[in-house]
Amino acid sequence: MSTKITLAKGLNAGLRKAMEDDPKVLVMGEDVGKLGGVFRITDGLQKDFGEDRVIDSPLAESGIVGTAVGLALRGYRPVVEIQFDGFVYPAYDQIVCQVAKMHYRSKGRSPMPMVIRIPFGGGIGAVEHHSESPEAQFAHTPGLKVVACSNPVDGYWMIQQAIASDDPVIFLEPKRQYHADKAELDESLAPEPLFSSRVVRRGTDATVVAYGPTVKTAMAAATAAEDDGTSLEVIDLRTLSPLDMGPVMESVRRTGRLVVCHEAHVNLGLGAEVAARVTEECFYSLEAPVLRVGGFDTPYPASRIEEDFLPDLDRVLDAVDRSLAF
Repeated sequence: MSTKITLAKGLNAGLRKAMEDDPKVLVMGEDVGKLGGVFRITDGLQKDFGEDRVIDSPLAESGIVGTAVGLALRGYRPVVEIQFDGFVYPAYDQIVCQVAKMHYRSKGRSPMPMVIRIPFGGGIGAVEHHSESPEAQFAHTPGLKVVACSNPVDGYWMIQQAIASDDPVIFLEPKRQYHADKAELDESLAPEPLFSSRVVRRGTDATVVAYGPTVKTAMAAATAAEDDGTSLEVIDLRTLSPLDMGPVMESVRRTGRLVVCHEAHVNLGLGAEVAARVTEECFYSLEAPVLRVGGFDTPYPASRIEEDFLPDLDRVLDAVDRSLAF
């Protein structure tokens, strides 16, 4: 039996399932309890599991993550919510210096089973510090796993898989997709592995790689390109560290062209790493340079002009046209 869910409902149901299956799973963060989170992702969990397992924390991100480190060392599986992407920086020291290094520092004796949920990206008309894309900073840190869901079904399965992992996982959620689209969830179907990328649309002329909020943008671009007779293959990366480059390499060897799209700044973003690896492995298959589409190298702008900042269908198609014309 399948049900239609939004990304918000998928994440909520996934958290609920993980808490039902393992009493050591805890949820903690600002307003996650009585309010159910500012995006209502944890709605109803405190009522059903109690205040000992769904904990409303002070507004102190460093303290939230530091407390979760201690809980993980004692055998719990804390799921920490950072209310908005731009709020993660007070906890950056804990994440990079403690969370990422504890397993290595202890020579494997002290795993760090922790999930840090971060709503990321823009497009919701928010104020400063509410629309960041900090994924590259965490993907560049050894010891952290970084994943990004893009749709309701992945949200449901990936949050459970992340919680079950003995490694710390930065779990990125595209906030503008929380309540946007619905998808059919069939729990009888086996999920794909957590750290794997996936071809979401087949094509022959060029490959477009995206993750999180820009998967929807890439799919829209592929639909528009089809009207002009261009066939685009779209790949959802899903995992940013480790990268699963197998499907990307296979695709590029067929199409000969690659465009990488993300909301984060182009300079030193994930697209740079994808481009470098494809150039190293598929150099003789490429018919054009790998092109990147992303946010401009400025701080995230005021909401009234954010649509000019964010990658859109036209910017993706422009990159495709430049690649095809090379």
